[in-house]
Amino acid sequence: RSCSFTGFSTVQSRKLAKSLSRGSVRSRMSLKPPKVYNSLQKGAVIWDPKPLQVKKIFEALKKGLNEYLEAHQAELDYLSGRHKDTKRNSRLAFYYDLDKQIRSVERYIRKLEFHISKVEELYEAYCIQCRLRDGATNMKHAFSLSPSTKASRESLVELYKNFQECTEDMCFIEGALEVHLGEFHLKMKGLVGFARLCPGDQYEVFVRLGRQKWRLKGKIETDDSQTWDEEEKIFIPNLHEKFEIKVTELRGLATILVGVVTCDSINFFTTKPQAIIVDITELGTIKLQLEVLW
Repeated sequence: RSCSFTGFSTVQSRKLAKSLSRGSVRSRMSLKPPKVYNSLQKGAVIWDPKPLQVKKIFEALKKGLNEYLEAHQAELDYLSGRHKDTKRNSRLAFYYDLDKQIRSVERYIRKLEFHISKVEELYEAYCIQCRLRDGATNMKHAFSLSPSTKASRESLVELYKNFQECTEDMCFIEGALEVHLGEFHLKMKGLVGFARLCPGDQYEVFVRLGRQKWRLKGKIETDDSQTWDEEEKIFIPNLHEKFEIKVTELRGLATILVGVVTCDSINFFTTKPQAIIVDITELGTIKLQLEVLW
């Protein structure tokens, strides 16, 4: 409410504006450059943080990393139990082999724990900048509703500067967080179409995630099996882009669009390979089946 801010003195408003600028994280972190969006011309940069999307990705990422941590902790417990039994039975060669496995799993668990702590640290810093940015926005709105004075105009300039700095910091943190998202291994499992798929039909599948692209061609054989010129592709996940899948049917020199769909990657952050079946046509008469391993 604007009435809450009309009683602010010039000194108070300047103090608050300065306090908003103290949360800059770029001086404390070595981060990636700001996000450059594909829709812009080369060299153009847009500061456009997306807190809700970042929150969803962070929660999915943390859940997936904890799943990996639990799985390796269970493996460590199992190996440690066998290690004790083997030591009693004095099978030295097997004992030392188990010991090497245990050390390897322990190192991986420490890496996972560090990975999780780094992701949490980045997201905590992101949330701080988000709150500071929201505070600057609210203050700007309050000052804009109050009578214009030299002091209020100076405060607005300072708040705008702080808003820009928080926005830039959020984009830098988004870039740093993307480094920790891992890889998606996509495996082509084929088209499913029942009567729509006939021997001799040829299709092209185009999968895109931001600037990353995968184009592959396939053919329906006489025994209803399918052959594809490429079966696997690695994609690097990012915070803002969804998978876009386009399927076209090849008929000589002509191409017929079968359908275009988008697929969110949030559910892919899990330990187990996932079979993804996507409806390519609106009625679901042709589906695309992929396997995703994170």
